[in-house]
Amino acid sequence: MPELPEVETVRRGLAPVMEGRRFEHVRLNRADIRFPFPDNFVGRLQGAVLKRLSRRAKFLVAELSSGETLLMHLGMSGRFVIGADNCPAESGTHNPKHDHVVFTMSGNDQPSDSPGRATRSSPFVIIYNDPRRFGFMELLSVGDQGRMALLGPEPLSNSFRGPVLHAALAAKKAPIKSALLDQRIVAGLGNIYVCEALYGAHISPLRLSNTLSVDECELLSVEIKTTLELAIKAGGSTLNDFAAVDGALGYFQHRFKVYAQKDKTCPDKNCGGTISRTKQAGRSSFYCDMCQK
Repeated sequence: MPELPEVETVRRGLAPVMEGRRFEHVRLNRADIRFPFPDNFVGRLQGAVLKRLSRRAKFLVAELSSGETLLMHLGMSGRFVIGADNCPAESGTHNPKHDHVVFTMSGNDQPSDSPGRATRSSPFVIIYNDPRRFGFMELLSVGDQGRMALLGPEPLSNSFRGPVLHAALAAKKAPIKSALLDQRIVAGLGNIYVCEALYGAHISPLRLSNTLSVDECELLSVEIKTTLELAIKAGGSTLNDFAAVDGALGYFQHRFKVYAQKDKTCPDKNCGGTISRTKQAGRSSFYCDMCQK
């Protein structure tokens, strides 16, 4: 499933071409994906301008001129493809039979080479393609936070610090790995980057959450930020179905220190331990059996 860095990579690809554009036409090729589309989804979107595209946790959040908010989740295999009007861009990972939503966006007025004149770019399409259909789209009315209401702090925000994390974990007896995957504790973290951040902080995924000190939580919060920022810079991790809007594949998976590295030697040359794998709540956890305590 795309995690925060992958969703942020998609947002950065879509924002420059979608912000300030109007939904000229919306086509649904099915009545639902993971969930049914909202009532009058097409009618509520058509004619609206996408004012701002942001991200909250693993959600893409589009603020509309109508006052509503379009919430989009990529699920496990969802992706967006940009192309010319009625002529989608080709991509090795794009199969048209899985095109479920097609947005036709207006062109923009562009400066012309001739003084006092402007040209208008042609409309273009943005296609939501999702082979497994675990993604979804929702429209939120003014003031409605929907699924975002229960989310914890953004891990890349200034408000996410050691004391905040420590307070959230104080009453938690669950293993720290499981706690960090709880979107109410911190928003947007997933299996891959939690494994990597815990390794960087030298904290075992098996540690009980309420045993972490404030100093350990501070170190962990820093490692979470660092891991996510490096992954975003690398364009995310290409595992299974993920690709950016231009079809480019992320390469952070080449920098994994523990994730999917079972039986390999710990990358810390001063350690000498071995990367272990265990199951926690149905998910694989990878960690060094010596330097993570």
